[in-house]
Amino acid sequence: MPAAETPRPPLLALRGIGKKFPGVTALAGVDFTVRAGEIHALLGENGAGKSTLIKVLTGVYAPDSGEVSLAGQMIRPASPRDAENLGISTVYQEVNLIPTLSVAENIGLGRQAGRFGFLNWSALRRHARAALARLEIDCDVDAELGTLPLAIQQMVAIARALDLQAKLLVLDEPTASLDEKEVAELFKVMRQLRSAGLGIVFVTHFLDQVYAVSDRLTVLRNGELVGEFRTTELSRLQLVSKMLGREVVDEDGRIKNSSVNPPPASQSPFLEASQLGRRGAVHPLDLTLHRGEVTGLAGLLGSGRTETARLLFGIDQADTGEIKVRGKSVKINSPRAAVGQGMAFCSEDRKVEGILPNLSVRENIIFALQAKRGAWRKVSRAEQEKICSHYIQALRIKTSSPETPIKNLSGGNQQKVLLARWLATQPELIILDEPTRGIDIGAKAEIEQLIAKLRTDGLAVLFISSEIEEVVRNSTRIVVLRERRKVAELTGTDIDLHQLLHEMAGVAKTP
Repeated sequence: MPAAETPRPPLLALRGIGKKFPGVTALAGVDFTVRAGEIHALLGENGAGKSTLIKVLTGVYAPDSGEVSLAGQMIRPASPRDAENLGISTVYQEVNLIPTLSVAENIGLGRQAGRFGFLNWSALRRHARAALARLEIDCDVDAELGTLPLAIQQMVAIARALDLQAKLLVLDEPTASLDEKEVAELFKVMRQLRSAGLGIVFVTHFLDQVYAVSDRLTVLRNGELVGEFRTTELSRLQLVSKMLGREVVDEDGRIKNSSVNPPPASQSPFLEASQLGRRGAVHPLDLTLHRGEVTGLAGLLGSGRTETARLLFGIDQADTGEIKVRGKSVKINSPRAAVGQGMAFCSEDRKVEGILPNLSVRENIIFALQAKRGAWRKVSRAEQEKICSHYIQALRIKTSSPETPIKNLSGGNQQKVLLARWLATQPELIILDEPTRGIDIGAKAEIEQLIAKLRTDGLAVLFISSEIEEVVRNSTRIVVLRERRKVAELTGTDIDLHQLLHEMAGVAKTP
């Protein structure tokens, strides 16, 4: 049950917070309020400003404008340690403790009692047991932290965070690696802390969890405040619409699918995944990909889109399930194995996992082909130049020369080079994860045209985008993920923005 309805004075108040980075406004006059005895969810998609706001609150970043008050006193933490001393403690998704030390040592790290340079081990253990008892956690304080389940490690991190008489606890994606039972245990602890008068900021992507445990929620979008709401007063569909900036439209306002000639139902699939899953990433799901078809993978941030793509391409290893390619069971335990099966993958992180910035356009294009052939079958310089010239013309890559370093190209042209890299391997399936992110409108249109051409050329395409209009426009079929589960599959006339929003939110569409 949510906390009492009686309004409480703000424990934390951020007012007019602004933060800019070169070329980017991360926060634009954002207000954020948390009350004592309240669990307050902070929500938004990629680039919404959640991480920046938390870093301002915890002293990682200094705000360019605005002010922060805690318990009625103006504060300006200059570092995370400074924020801790003020009563603001943070627990991150990745437990940032030392796995080779004991539970007691981790809780007391930097705070050990001792004299003349010697630790008082009895006091350290006693202190750790008291910190864990506050959370009703029964744990061997002498156990090495890294040997314990992740959920217990998370609780130890919270116990340490509360050890400094914290007034405000920030939980940044604490459930991302927990199973359902472990999440329930964490929520029990959160409710206990709420009852004790603590203010809790809960950053999460999972809407079910927002409605299960939070009292209020704040939505950010593109660095701006969308609004603060009581959780019980905002429907799931309204929440999704506010996060995406897309109000649910009536029947006459639909965005329609533009793909034509979907593959016949009798066509044999290129790839069939059965009950494919990985603990903490995505629940077991079935997925079939056909040649000549664009399958859209839709869902909110954290729904399991990229995680599914990484399992298919062998970047991460599945715990369950089977993959068949061309009707035969195969083991895809590495990207090399996936490429050997005729697959290609364009990562969502173009700069980190895609381009080789100091190499030329030519070298970037032939990179995957050379890797596929191996060290002993060199792609000759003449063949490199022929391949490069073909794709520069075919994809209309704007570059002064094939020898231009790729880092000098625009984002849209870098994305085209990455497409060329994989098309040069002549794949039968290409996975495109956020292929239009960070590029201008004109380049987006060209990428969408390329996707349509890949489909008509007979490739199987798995298309992932956080821009749901793109998914609707370009997909012949849409698989919907929510809370790391496959929840729906849309085809034919069901492919429209109205229907997709309802499926993503987990609510039935009214007739």
